[in-house]
Amino acid sequence: MSSLIMGSEGVLLLQEGVSILVDWEFSWTSSGTYSFTLYFDWISCIFYSFVCLISSSVMLYSGGYMAGDENIDRFLVLVFSFVASMFFLTFSLNLVSILLGWDGLGLTSYLLVVYYQNEKSSAAGMITALSNRIGDAAILLSIALSVEYGSWSFMSWESKCIPWELGGLLVLAAATKSAQMPFSAWLPAAMAAPTPVSALVHSSTLVTAGVYLVLRFSDMLTSSILSSLAVVGGLTTLMASVSANLETDLKKVIALSTLSQLGLMMTSLGLGMSCLAFFHLLTHATFKALLFMCAGKVIHESGSTQDSRSMGGLSWSLPYSVACMNISNLALCGFPFMAGFYSKDVMVEVGLMTWSSKILITMVGLNVGLSATYSVRLAISGVISVSNQLPLSSNNEEDKNMLWSKCGLVLMSVVSGASLSWVLFNSPEMVCLSVHSKLLALVSTVMGGVAGVIMYYLKFKGAGMMKKLMLVTYFMQMWYLPFLSGQGASKSMNLFKHLKLVDLGWGEMLGGQGLNNSLMVSSKGLVIMQSNKIKLFLTGFGFVLLMCVGFSYL
Repeated sequence: MSSLIMGSEGVLLLQEGVSILVDWEFSWTSSGTYSFTLYFDWISCIFYSFVCLISSSVMLYSGGYMAGDENIDRFLVLVFSFVASMFFLTFSLNLVSILLGWDGLGLTSYLLVVYYQNEKSSAAGMITALSNRIGDAAILLSIALSVEYGSWSFMSWESKCIPWELGGLLVLAAATKSAQMPFSAWLPAAMAAPTPVSALVHSSTLVTAGVYLVLRFSDMLTSSILSSLAVVGGLTTLMASVSANLETDLKKVIALSTLSQLGLMMTSLGLGMSCLAFFHLLTHATFKALLFMCAGKVIHESGSTQDSRSMGGLSWSLPYSVACMNISNLALCGFPFMAGFYSKDVMVEVGLMTWSSKILITMVGLNVGLSATYSVRLAISGVISVSNQLPLSSNNEEDKNMLWSKCGLVLMSVVSGASLSWVLFNSPEMVCLSVHSKLLALVSTVMGGVAGVIMYYLKFKGAGMMKKLMLVTYFMQMWYLPFLSGQGASKSMNLFKHLKLVDLGWGEMLGGQGLNNSLMVSSKGLVIMQSNKIKLFLTGFGFVLLMCVGFSYL
C-alpha cells in the first residue's frame, strides 16, 4: 500500500512539475529557529515506492526463510530500522538529516551482517563498518564546508557550482557506500548476512544510497569530479564482471553482479546521463531483489550450501523458483523486452552517441558481454545441470510465504522497464548510430552467453589449464582488493608495535609526561596564590584590573 501511494504521488508530481516541501519547526530561540525539512519530489517518491515494494516482499519472504530462527523479532526490527533510515536519506533536504539516515544505514547494516554470530560474520561486519566510516567522515567534512553557503539545505545551492573540495567529499562518501574502487571488498564480504537482508540491502537500499546521493548533487559537481567518477565506475564494472565469472559462491556471484551494475550507474552519472542512471537504478532493484530471493530458496533447499558446484537438477523440484531465477537473469542480461533491456541497453546506446574514448566503449562492451557470461554459467551450473546434491536430498515449493513474495517482483522484472520508460520520459530517446555500434550490445550479449556455456565445460575439462593461468587468482581476488583493505591493513598495524620503545622513551619525555611536568612546575605559583590567601588573590586581581584600564586609555 505504501509503495502504491508513493508511486502514484511521484507520477502525479512528475506530470504536474511541482514538489512538496514540509518544514517542521520543532524549537526556536532568540537567535533563530530549528526545523526539520522533508522534500517530496518525483525522484524521491518513485525511488521510495520501489524501496517499499522490495521491503514488503522481503518481509513476507523472511516469514518463510527465517521461520525456525529464535531471534526473528530482532531481525524484523532491524529490517524496519533499515527502511526507516532509508526514508530519512531519501526525503532529506539538508546534509545534517542526510547524515541521520546515512549513519542509520551503516549501523543497521553492521548489525544485520553480524546477525549470525560467528567469526566469519564478525570479520565481514567489521570490514563493512570500517569501509563505510570513511564515507561518514566525508559527509561530516561536507557539512563543515557547507557552512560557507549559510545553509545546510542543498536547495539553496542549485544555482551554484559547488567547489571541487565539497564535490570530492560527496563523491568519496558515495563511493564507499556503493562499494566503488578501492572500497569494493566489503560488498561480497557482506554476504555473510541472511539472504533476505542481501535481497534488501544489495538491491534498493544500502548500495544504492551512494548512487542516489550523487544523483542529487550531479548538477552541481564540476566536470573534473564527474570525469573521475566515470573512470572509477568503469574500472569497478570491469573488475566486478571478471571476478563474478571466476567465483563459485552463489551469493557472491550475485553480489559482484550488483557491484558491476553500480559501476555502470556511476559511469553514466559521470558522463551526464543522470536520468538514465536513475531509470536503471529502479529496474535493477526489482530483478536483483528477485534474484537474491530465488538464490535464497535454492540455498535453502540445497542443504544450506552456497557453492554452485554442489547444486544442480533443481528445475524439476523447484520449477517456480527456477523460472523466477531465469527471468531475473534474462532481465539482468538485457534480454529484449525485459526490464533491463529498456534501461541498460538504452544507456549503452545513448552513451555510444557521445563517447569518444575507445577504451571506455571497450569496457562497456565487455561489461555487457560478461554479465551474460556469469548469468548463463550460474543458470547452467546451479539449476539446469545434473544434480550434484546428496543422494537422499529432497526439494519442494510448499512454503507459501517464499512463493507469493516473488509474484510482485516477477511482474516488475518483466514490465517495469516499459512502464517506467513511458512515465519518466516525455518522448523516446533519440538514438542515431551506425549498424556496428547499434549491434554492439546485442552481439556482446550473445557472445557472452556462448562464453558462459564454454566456461561451464572448462570447469571440468580445462581445470588443469585454468590452474596454470597466473592471472586467475588475481581476478578471483578482485584485483587483491580484499587483501589491501582487509588482511593487509590489519597486518600493517603490527608495525606500530615497534613504536612502543619510542613511546616509552623520548616520545614520552617530550610528549605527554614532559608537558605534564612542565605545567605542574609553572602552576605551583598559582596554587600558592589561590590556597586560601585572600589578600594575595585580591592584590593580583586588582593589579590585572589596573593593567586593563591602563591599556584601554592607551
